[in-house]
Amino acid sequence: MGILDSLNDVLKNYTSGQTQNAEQAAEHYDQVAEAAPHNVIADGLAAAFRSDQTPAFGNLVGNLFNNSSAEQKAGILNQLVASVGPGVLSQIAGSALSTRLSGTESRQITPDQAQQVPPELVQQLATHAEKSDPTIVNKASAFYAQHPTLVKTLGGAALTVALAKVAEWQKAA
Repeated sequence: MGILDSLNDVLKNYTSGQTQNAEQAAEHYDQVAEAAPHNVIADGLAAAFRSDQTPAFGNLVGNLFNNSSAEQKAGILNQLVASVGPGVLSQIAGSALSTRLSGTESRQITPDQAQQVPPELVQQLATHAEKSDPTIVNKASAFYAQHPTLVKTLGGAALTVALAKVAEWQKAA
């Protein structure tokens, strides 16, 4: 018996291509995120981040950033800056982002610093990071898989894509 067999009926909804409403998808995501291995949830999120059925990666990360706690904001910013390198900060958003994050070249961005960064700049940074380092999608997915309540703010379309990917994994297991 597979790890997600108890959720077989829920996951069937996502393999059949049925459209779920946002509330239902959020409820199902809660159930699946509790039962599924972390890497499976991360794969589902990566599928949502790359899907043509959802907004672009940068937009999704900007949205998640906007809804994040200070610690979560710092966590994803550190991932993004590591992917593009600190020198790119000034190129992406002029001095606005680099001024807010000045001195981070040799240390981690703090939650206090992250709170000062607008989601629009994070969206630009994530878009640039995806182009320069495509593995950032997997890194961001692994990061956000640890925060299922936050992920639910992505909305029904993204959650449906993520759950469909988890359903594929469960069916193959």
